[in-house]
Amino acid sequence: MEGFNQKTKLQIRFGDTDALGHVNNAFYLSYVELARLEYFDNVLKDKVDWTKEGIILARAEIDYRQMLFLHDEAYVYIRTSRMGNKSFDLEYVIVAIRDGEEKVITTAKTVMVAFHYTENKAIPMLPEWIEAIEEFEGVKF
Repeated sequence: MEGFNQKTKLQIRFGDTDALGHVNNAFYLSYVELARLEYFDNVLKDKVDWTKEGIILARAEIDYRQMLFLHDEAYVYIRTSRMGNKSFDLEYVIVAIRDGEEKVITTAKTVMVAFHYTENKAIPMLPEWIEAIEEFEGVKF
């Protein structure tokens, strides 16, 4: 998908589905979380001391467009779309391969906040975090 530098493969489990045979809406947040953790591992690597400071989820929005099923081959695309002083936005697109093409199943957005755990407060984004995200995304925020 154009404009996204990371794609995470999903493993849909039987327990993710409901009585109607499609993935229950509650599991989509888990799917974007999986992509987000992989994104942080790839982009921020060792730049975050998660015991001291890190990034927390402040808001999540999900738009369901099509149903996702147990045997779908599915992926989550993720990118940073906005950078603020203490927060940034991540955008997600969940796709399934159908008839040889990627079909958009769900779009989502999360607002992430830089956070100091021992001080229990939001902090400005660290310059090395911003630099790593900009380098990975190929943009200047």
